[in-house]
Amino acid sequence: MALFSFHGDHMQQWLLRVDRLSTWLGQAFAWTIVILTLGITGEVFARYVLNEPHDWSLNGQIMLYGTLFMMAGAYTLAKNNHVRGDVLYGFFEPRTQAWIDLVLYILFFLPGIVALTWAGWTYANESLAIREKTFSATPLPLYPFKFVIPFAGGLLLLQGFVEIVRCAQCIRAGEWPSREEDVEEVDVEKLKEMVKVKDEDIAALDKFVMPAGGSK
Repeated sequence: MALFSFHGDHMQQWLLRVDRLSTWLGQAFAWTIVILTLGITGEVFARYVLNEPHDWSLNGQIMLYGTLFMMAGAYTLAKNNHVRGDVLYGFFEPRTQAWIDLVLYILFFLPGIVALTWAGWTYANESLAIREKTFSATPLPLYPFKFVIPFAGGLLLLQGFVEIVRCAQCIRAGEWPSREEDVEEVDVEKLKEMVKVKDEDIAALDKFVMPAGGSK
């Protein structure tokens, strides 16, 4: 554990820098949602109003969605928001959670993401060598999209190492270190305080609404 404890402040700064990188890239590629929305809307208009569909449109949409999906991986890991079956996990002490995460990262995450990045790099270079294109009357170049695979895998691997370091720090300190913040779920209690709503007010509203809903 000594590797993860020297120069604690500098290590924490490095971890947060990686968080910021993953966050910035995730937010940047999130704009592909806007491009996808405009593209799909435009294609629907061209197909059903102008009767001039584009054969390349679907391939472009698939590549954009794939890029969005892959580039969201490191961002979601940085926010600790990947789907987790935490029926029991949430009741454990932070140190126990960290041990579980560390074992799972080493046994499953690292081998899988290393394989994804390595295979993706080979896959992308083979595509580049033949200047691979989509199968359509108006083909689109496919090899630039395939390079997203090793890039996203490498970024996810980097964020994974950050999470492994956090596990080691939590095992030592007994609490999870801080991470870069972004959006967060709505805190109902804080929301009540902001709008000055009391539980009694909500209960009174329920009594007023229930008869109107026809439940009685």
